This record gives sequence, C-alpha cells and structure tokens, in this order.
Amino acid sequence: MFQADRRDLPSQPLKLALPKEQDQSRLVQVPDPDRRDMQFPDIWLRDNCRCEECYLPQTLSRLPQLWNHLDTSVRVLRQSVDVDQRVLCIEWSDGHTSQYPFSWLRERDFSYANRQRYLRDFYRPEQKLWSGLDFEKIRQVFYYQELLDCDSALQQWLQHLAVYGVAMVKEAPLDMDVLRRLSNRVGFMRRTTYGEEFSVRAQPGGSNYAYLAAPLPLHTDMPYFEYLPGVTMLHTLEQSASPGGVNLLADAFYVAEVMRERYPEQFRVLCQTPVDWADIGSDGDLQFHNIWRAPVINLDAEGRCVRINHSIPQRDSHFSVPVEQVRPWYEAMATFVGLAHEHSCRFKTTPGDVLTFDNLRLVHGRTGYDDTDRNVRHILGAFVDWDIVYSRLRVLRNAKAT
Repeated sequence: MFQADRRDLPSQPLKLALPKEQDQSRLVQVPDPDRRDMQFPDIWLRDNCRCEECYLPQTLSRLPQLWNHLDTSVRVLRQSVDVDQRVLCIEWSDGHTSQYPFSWLRERDFSYANRQRYLRDFYRPEQKLWSGLDFEKIRQVFYYQELLDCDSALQQWLQHLAVYGVAMVKEAPLDMDVLRRLSNRVGFMRRTTYGEEFSVRAQPGGSNYAYLAAPLPLHTDMPYFEYLPGVTMLHTLEQSASPGGVNLLADAFYVAEVMRERYPEQFRVLCQTPVDWADIGSDGDLQFHNIWRAPVINLDAEGRCVRINHSIPQRDSHFSVPVEQVRPWYEAMATFVGLAHEHSCRFKTTPGDVLTFDNLRLVHGRTGYDDTDRNVRHILGAFVDWDIVYSRLRVLRNAKAT
C-alpha cells in the first residue's frame, strides 16, 4: 500500500527568534533512572505547573492567572529530583515552586518517538492509504448487532474506519432507525440542510443530483460546507435488480500522493487554487444557498492531506481566481479525476448493508440504474462528525486500559 509522503508545502522555513545556544540553555534536563533522560523547555514547565494555584484537577485544566502577566523570562533557580517519590522539583525565579511526577513527565516527553506515539495512539490513528487493487485486502466487515452490544466491536469498527477510511456493516434490519442507533452508539448525528437523515432514491424533479437514477460520478459529499460532514453512512434498504447501482469508491488521499510524486506541479495547483463550491435549492420548506471556497486538496501544517473537495455537480460556474490560473487548474483536475477512476474499486451493496466511509478522504459514486415501480433502489444516509468519532475512540481505549 502507498505510504503518504510527509513533505511540507513549499514555504519559507520558520526562523527561531532565539540563537540556538540561548535556546538550549533554557531546556531543563531531567535524569530518568528507568529510561533515557528527558528534556523540557523551562517556560513549558512553568506554564504546566500542577499545584493548586496553577491547575484545577476537577476540570483537568490550567488556571489562567499566570497568563494575566506572563513573564517569559522566568528561569529555574534550583531543580532537584526526589528519586524515591519519582518527582521533579523546581524553584522558579518568580518565587513559585513546582513539582512534576515522573509518570506525568514521561507521557509528555518531547522526544520524537514519544511525540509520534501520542499522535498515533491518542490524537488520531495513523492512516494507511490504498488503491483499488488493495481494496479486498483492507476491506473488513462488522456486524450491526455486535456494534450495538459490544464496546470492543465498536472500537474495532471506528479504528478501522479511521485507519483505512471505509468499513462495511452487515446484517442491519431493514428499518428507518438503523443509522440513528449506530450514530447514538458513537455520539450523535450531524444535521445538514437535508436534515439528519436523507433518502437517496430516484425522485422526479429532485433538488439534488443524487436523487436521480443517472450515474453519480465520484465525489465527496457537501464540499460547499466549511465544516464538512466527516463520516458518511449509507444504509441499503432496497437495491436495484438491474445491473446498475454499483458503488464506486476511491481513496483520494492515495490519489493525491500519486499526484505529489508523479505530477508535483499539478499537485501544487490543486492544493493552492481555491474553487467555488455551491448548493442552491430547497428541502421541504427549507430553502438554502450554501457556498464555500477551498482547494480540491487541503493539507495541514506538515503537508499531509486532511480534506478533499470534489463534486462536479456542486462546483459552481463562478471561479473566483485570476484568469491565468483557470486552464492549469482544469489540466490538473483532469489528471486527478483520471487517477481517481484508475485507482477506484467497485462493489454492490445488498439490503441490510451499511457502508461507512471517511467523507474527508474518500470519493464515492455509483453507476446508473433502471428505476421502475418493480425495480427500486432506496438508500438511507446520515453523517457523524470525525470529532465525535475520535472522542468515542479515545473513551473506549481509555476504558479498556483501566
């Protein structure tokens, strides 16, 4: 499987204001008899003092008084280690005294290995990218009733979803409350302009392209929202008996990394050219006019993909960029779409299946199908936000550890 490149976006490197020698002198060296020595910036230790004047245990948060008049020149006057109690003791130049348990310090050690451990185990699981050829290897099935009854199964489902971006839930009943029950096991549903749940079935005069029986091209859901719905859940209630209605799925983060490696200039264009995404219409009595401007490929501060925006029907005809940027964007986008199809997979869900996937990462679609009174395709959909999923994962992990 493709491993994501961690190269940063082209930018000027951040320059430290302090000379290296002076910066090093402000590090507190902490000998640890059980492992490698640790080091911490003095200002960080002062900011994170655990005494009752600086920290409130019942809220697990620091008190703000220090920040009313923060003295960044504060220094360590004396430090000592209580070997028996495994505590670091510091007397500060501002007259304050602090104590730090070794167990607490080890969890927050600034070493590269420890920082990566925390990000992987507590922040977010490390994603593993895949192409369409890898899909059968990474595809994993979970069972609806087990997810409702067993926290361990729930954790495995959410973990797999976070790592690979897709997981299939089987043997769900054919009723309208399945997605709500699953969402409540995680936290709660995300409401959008289409409500908390939405039915995807052919509707004459439908207000959304998904409500047609025509082929639905690869896309992310609702790129016109600044706060994009995170996890899409699609419950198959009825499936078309025609050869159509086949699901299409591709890991767009994988596609982005292929572009970064093979077509770096086009990758840069898709990362830096803002696109106008829009959805104008109504759902019931609610009228809406949603617009969001953002590139197709969105990266974080370390250059990793964090969000894909792509929906041909929801890309506005307004394109608010200088005219000379338009053609390069189309050329780059043609490459992206071609690669997405090249690395996509195909499968067809059956009634009782709940397809769950990362809407920030995967593009999905379906082939067209024949829609008649005797040949109906009915999918019920809903969203859960990634913040809620990650929170539930941490709670489940912590409960297992205690």
